[in-house]
Amino acid sequence: MKGDRVEIVVDAGDTTRTYEVVAARAGRRVETAVRRGVVEVSEVTRTGVVVRTARFMANRVLALVEQPVPREDGSEIPGRTGQPLREDPET
Repeated sequence: MKGDRVEIVVDAGDTTRTYEVVAARAGRRVETAVRRGVVEVSEVTRTGVVVRTARFMANRVLALVEQPVPREDGSEIPGRTGQPLREDPET
């Protein structure tokens, strides 16, 4: 959905670099995949056509943060509130 975004933090030797892929237009979404040691983050249209792709070596990726836009139409998966399922009785 428009506004979905993925932030990628990459080790660049002596520093880190942050990249961001955003679903810029209506009907587009951001998909992530890890294949053969490569992390791919792609912006995809409704029909599945890839608009742009960012590729990173998996061993250099420090963090991959997906930030979906909250849906107002109730299309979120029910029961996924981000809260723990139960409290740990030992703490």
